[in-house]
Amino acid sequence: MKSKNYKPEDVVVAVDIGTTKVCVVAGVQNEHGKLEILGLGRVACDGVIRGVVSNIEKTVKAIREAVQIVERQIKAKIKTVHVGIAGQHIKSLHHHGILTRDNAHDEISQEDIDKLINDMYKLVLPPGDKILHVIPQEYTVDNERGITEPIGMSGIRLEGNFHIITGQITASNNILRCIKKAGLEVADITLEPIASSTAVLNQEEKEAGIVLVDIGGGTTDLTIFYEGVVRHTAVIPFGGYVVTRDVKEGCTIMNYQAEKLKVKFGSALAEEVLENKIITIPGLKGRAPKEISEKNLALIIQARIEEILEYVMYEIEKSGYQDRLIGGIVLTGGGSKLKNIEELVEYHTGIHTKVTYPIEHLAHGYIKDLSSPVFSTSIGLLLSGLQNRNYECAIEKEIEEETVPQEQAAPAYTAAREHRAESQEKQAGRYVEDYDESRDDEEEESQRPEREPELPSFWNRMFHKTKDWFEASPDSDLN
Repeated sequence: MKSKNYKPEDVVVAVDIGTTKVCVVAGVQNEHGKLEILGLGRVACDGVIRGVVSNIEKTVKAIREAVQIVERQIKAKIKTVHVGIAGQHIKSLHHHGILTRDNAHDEISQEDIDKLINDMYKLVLPPGDKILHVIPQEYTVDNERGITEPIGMSGIRLEGNFHIITGQITASNNILRCIKKAGLEVADITLEPIASSTAVLNQEEKEAGIVLVDIGGGTTDLTIFYEGVVRHTAVIPFGGYVVTRDVKEGCTIMNYQAEKLKVKFGSALAEEVLENKIITIPGLKGRAPKEISEKNLALIIQARIEEILEYVMYEIEKSGYQDRLIGGIVLTGGGSKLKNIEELVEYHTGIHTKVTYPIEHLAHGYIKDLSSPVFSTSIGLLLSGLQNRNYECAIEKEIEEETVPQEQAAPAYTAAREHRAESQEKQAGRYVEDYDESRDDEEEESQRPEREPELPSFWNRMFHKTKDWFEASPDSDLN
């Protein structure tokens, strides 16, 4: 997963704060234009409700844990990240802007386009809302419509149609506060449906007309593309967590049991499930096990998915592009992993549907975990960060310990290392002596150090004195 050679200034880090998990991804773009993943951290989080931060401390804790996982993998300190935003507070609207130029003979420049776009940020919005994105649809130069690239043309009147995405100020401020408390800086905030589309859709699909439905844990995000431009966005306040809650209440089981049932045995199409299949769940604290029909489980799931699809169809009809979707519907996100969900969506909407994975832009050799719709937003945020980075370096490369020359090390550190090595040698010597006890006695005695002479006991001293007295030579005076 980790690239051997990369420059710290080329690394981009993305943070996806979802309803069920926080995902941090670090990556670089290789010489072939593909994305190489350097680090991946995923941590469960229950501090977000329907895409909006509801508990700052829990969210900050999850962000820190996920960041630490990536930092250990890349052996560097993360400083700057790209963040996604979603939630039921997200709204969209269309607006028409006009710019009158001073000279009709001068060519239209990028400065004119930027000025027209910046004027859109001055729109009067409901209290508490702010503009997140201004997406150009098409331009008009002196009553000539349908222009997508007006730069280089001549004209005095420049007009533009824009798709404007707004969100609550408090929601974005809470995300910024969580990132700041985690010790990081925010490079930019991107709408998660747009980020997901970057990861799973190519330019041909966007030109043809396509609907991206990202079924997350707390929300279902919808984005419609036509002729390569974002035409409509919406956030539906229902997702996989609502399906889990329905299973919990319908089967009268615990929440974690409902999640496991949904993932392992759940199906979005009840008619594809046999009626005689029974799932047994352990009872609570000595109670009898509970038996649940797999058919009933599928009926509960199908009812909620069909409700979500009703909102999807309402947004498609609201956009006015329901008859121009050559590419059909593309499903992604964790909720798209449900069995038979493609068949249900196609049956319910009458539009061709497929589930897609965020692997098109990844370099060869990516880890298997990334081949999942769960990481579509994370990979999309990473790709958006590579395209729109405006900072020097996202990480601080740490110096590995073995690269520090020994003569530059502190004296206390050198002494401590020598003392540690000496103690390790002594321990190794004791281990060898204990292990060599099975050798022959002669070899054992030759290797052991000489023992100090033991002091004689009281009776030994008395014995030797008496012996010396009797063995002493007779006194010459007595002869």
